[in-house]
Amino acid sequence: MHHSRPVAFVFDVQSDDIEGAARFWAGALGRTVAPPNPQHPTYRELSSASPEEPMLLVQSSVGHESRIHLDIETDDQEAEVKRLEGLGAKLLRKVKTWYVMEAPTGHRFCVVRPQRGELTDQNSNVWP
Repeated sequence: MHHSRPVAFVFDVQSDDIEGAARFWAGALGRTVAPPNPQHPTYRELSSASPEEPMLLVQSSVGHESRIHLDIETDDQEAEVKRLEGLGAKLLRKVKTWYVMEAPTGHRFCVVRPQRGELTDQNSNVWP
C-alpha cells in the first residue's frame, strides 16, 4: 500500500530571469512570490490559497521549451511509477531524487518524494 497526491504545478521557464517570470505568474494568478530559497536558486514559490492546494512553482533555466508540468508526491516512488506505467505512462529517466514520466497524452510530469509533510489516508490517495 502506498499514498500519492498532486503536490505542485511547475512553470518551466526557458529564461534566466526567474524574478521576472515569477512576477508575471504571481500577477496573472493573484499570488505573491515567496522569498528565494538559497537551496533552490532556480525556483520561486508562489503563495497558495490553502495548505491543501498544490504548490505553484516557477523554475528558470530549463533545457527545453517553456511549459507547465505536474509533480506527484508519494511515499513509495517505485510503486507509484509502476502504477502509472500500468495506466500507460512511460518512465523517461530518473533525475537525482525524482522520476520524469510522460503521460499517454504526451504531457511530462514528475514523481517526487513527499514535499509537504506526511501522506496519510486522510490527505492523499491510497493505492494497493
